[in-house]
Amino acid sequence: MRGARVHNLKDIDIDVPRDALVVFTGISGSGKSSLAFGTLFAESQRRFLDSVSPYARRLIDQVGEPDVDSIEGLPPAVALQQQRGAPSARSSVGSVTTISNGLRMLYSRAGDYPEGQGILYADAFSPNTPDGACPRCHGIGRVFDVTEDLLVPDPAKTIRDGAIAGWPPAWGGQNLRDILISLGYDIDVAWQDLPRDTRDWILFTDDAPEVPVYARMTPEETRNAREENRSPTYMGTFTSARNYVLQSFATTQSARTKKRVSQFMDISVCPLCDGKKLKRESLSVTFAGLDIGAISRLTLGDLASLLHERAERDPVTDDQSPEKAIVTQRITRDIMARVAALTRLGLGYLSLDRNTATLSPGEMQRLRLATQIRSQLFGVVYVLDEPSAGLHPSDTQALLGALDDLKGAGNSLFVVEHDVNVIRHADWIVDIGPDAGTEGGRVVYSGPVDGLQQVETSHTARHLFADARAGTRTPRESSGWLRLADVTRNNLQGVNIDLPLGVLATVTGVSGSGKSSLVSQALVALVGDALGQKPPAETAENEPELLEQEVDTPTDGQIVDGMQHVRRLVVVDQKPIGRTPRSNLATYTGLFDHVRKLFAATDDARARRYDAGRFSFNVAKGRCPHCEGAGFVSVELLFLPSVFAPCPVCRGQRYNDETLDIRYRGKTIAEVLDLTVDRAQEFFADDPAILRAVEALRQVGLGYLRLGQPATELSGGEAQRIKLATELQRAQRKDTLYILDEPTTGLHPADVTLLLAQLDRLVDAGNSVIMVEHNMLVARQSDWIVDIGPGAGDDGGQVVAQGPPAVVAKSANSKTAPFLFPKTDAS
Repeated sequence: MRGARVHNLKDIDIDVPRDALVVFTGISGSGKSSLAFGTLFAESQRRFLDSVSPYARRLIDQVGEPDVDSIEGLPPAVALQQQRGAPSARSSVGSVTTISNGLRMLYSRAGDYPEGQGILYADAFSPNTPDGACPRCHGIGRVFDVTEDLLVPDPAKTIRDGAIAGWPPAWGGQNLRDILISLGYDIDVAWQDLPRDTRDWILFTDDAPEVPVYARMTPEETRNAREENRSPTYMGTFTSARNYVLQSFATTQSARTKKRVSQFMDISVCPLCDGKKLKRESLSVTFAGLDIGAISRLTLGDLASLLHERAERDPVTDDQSPEKAIVTQRITRDIMARVAALTRLGLGYLSLDRNTATLSPGEMQRLRLATQIRSQLFGVVYVLDEPSAGLHPSDTQALLGALDDLKGAGNSLFVVEHDVNVIRHADWIVDIGPDAGTEGGRVVYSGPVDGLQQVETSHTARHLFADARAGTRTPRESSGWLRLADVTRNNLQGVNIDLPLGVLATVTGVSGSGKSSLVSQALVALVGDALGQKPPAETAENEPELLEQEVDTPTDGQIVDGMQHVRRLVVVDQKPIGRTPRSNLATYTGLFDHVRKLFAATDDARARRYDAGRFSFNVAKGRCPHCEGAGFVSVELLFLPSVFAPCPVCRGQRYNDETLDIRYRGKTIAEVLDLTVDRAQEFFADDPAILRAVEALRQVGLGYLRLGQPATELSGGEAQRIKLATELQRAQRKDTLYILDEPTTGLHPADVTLLLAQLDRLVDAGNSVIMVEHNMLVARQSDWIVDIGPGAGDDGGQVVAQGPPAVVAKSANSKTAPFLFPKTDAS
């Protein structure tokens, strides 16, 4: 490859071997992904698509043409990136892996039918077809219900006083009340005193009568006006409360409205199919004593155990139906092979009916990797984005075996990685850096693994060849204990555990062992209840998100002691900091408020009477009218997919020309948003309020991000560290419990060290930090480890070992123990 200039790459020239495992390393923001995905994969896809008809090309999600002079010897490429599951209520582990297709065929051809029932085709066992979907829930397994109790929380109120809480606020609600007056209903009597048929019609009717409305008139005046046939103020159309709620949720673009109306929607398991999504005829067919809905709820590991006997059993002469036995064997063997590929990658704890929207990006990537291994292609470049993310080191060994299989089949692997175990396994390393952003984008090293040890400027080398025992510290003593009893949630069954306070504690265990169930779910719920802190209400953006809110399992158990040491709970998770490009780093951390005030205080802004609102790209007076402050427009192409191009009016700057006339220290507001966090530190060196936010972002390794970086471009790990930085810049209070969920996701070991320093700051200030982690560098540097397991799913959910790292490392039952202080680290 010659002359690569994508993003921050500095005219890179590089040669890498084919038919090898090539790992791209470097600190976060150094340019690894720009090289692997933005250049190599993008160019491979561009060349392939050149041979595809324009009509077919428009159906493919294309990446942009890379800025590179030449690439020679590049095979076709397949990208397996970290993407969350598509938010679809109908997308499941079974559908993504196609195992569900095999099960449907199995039930159709080899299922046990009730006497007298005809054979059903495979489509009848799919919840996504008219032949199979339950008629009540339409194949989703859950139903929305809008009940009187939800719509009218206080039946002692009158309609005039707002008894129908589910109706719109302000004018919209007044309009509907006026329409009821015109229709002759009494809105001044207590709701509970209205006749049942009246209440049902107002709340649930599908009728939408249009009637004359006489605004600001009493009921008597309205009656007189109608009798006298006077001209109305306007004609109004009635909408029942239920229809208003359902239509608003389905059609509104306002997150606030969606959040408001979703509280009136009750989601429950479909009573007709018991959540199994299928018609009763389909559920009457069984295999091994289970209907297809029940078998889809099994974990992949349990499914393999169930099918094993049928897959291995050869048909015999006295079979009543030998052809059925042959079909059973062939289909079950195919399913078993697909399941084996998934369990080998550490996914045996998933069930087929698990919705993909609930999977982590790492889980989704491994699902796709298993499918690729089964496809048995060769001569392909697989470009993978941190396939070890979210994996316990023991599961990483299985992942490496899968990558070796792909390589052994005659493929090349380009892997972007931070995990030292994956890096050590590589045939060739490309280290990009030396630092992030504008200080990165160069090839620090390209060659076999051992050669990196001689490169002094490499951040990767320092951690790759370090002794795991070097630099470990004496663990702190806990200042108290949070004692939990009888905790039951998911695979945790009556767990009793003492968690230390006033220290840095890490909860470890294999994927699916119950770590998140214990910490991110049960502990958060129990401590939140004890403090009277309600979890922030989630705004469901669409149907599957709303369904998932109710899927959440209840937590049983109690805190026996220790809450006297906890005054505040802060949960720092990986959920996005915003769902649209209008939400960005600067707006979320609050530093943009200070920036806008600085611009409003300039002499030019004062002379024009521009206030701080003028410098918001969400306000009409300051933003570009063409793109409405988005900075880009969607361009529809006839034979190609739609593309987003910079707005031709503001050239991607989001603001109108009058706003861009104002400069602060020589820069426009758009140019300030384009500064990286590192550059912003120099630019705002004399402004304490902005500097505090910028410093906090740099301390968690985010100096390479732009202030205006859209929320949609941030990874889960970056979003979590932005939240942590926002918390760090606040005035610190003692006795706060911080709960984090894999904060090192996407972080280079050098950045992990930075993050640990900040977490230590929180503990030294008198707080407690408990986090779920797979990163052994974090576990080694913790004061206390709780290891959950020993396995995943039903084989997990127990406390296997706990104590300081040196103690847990000696545990014979812990799958984490061998990786805490491995001898190979000193190589």
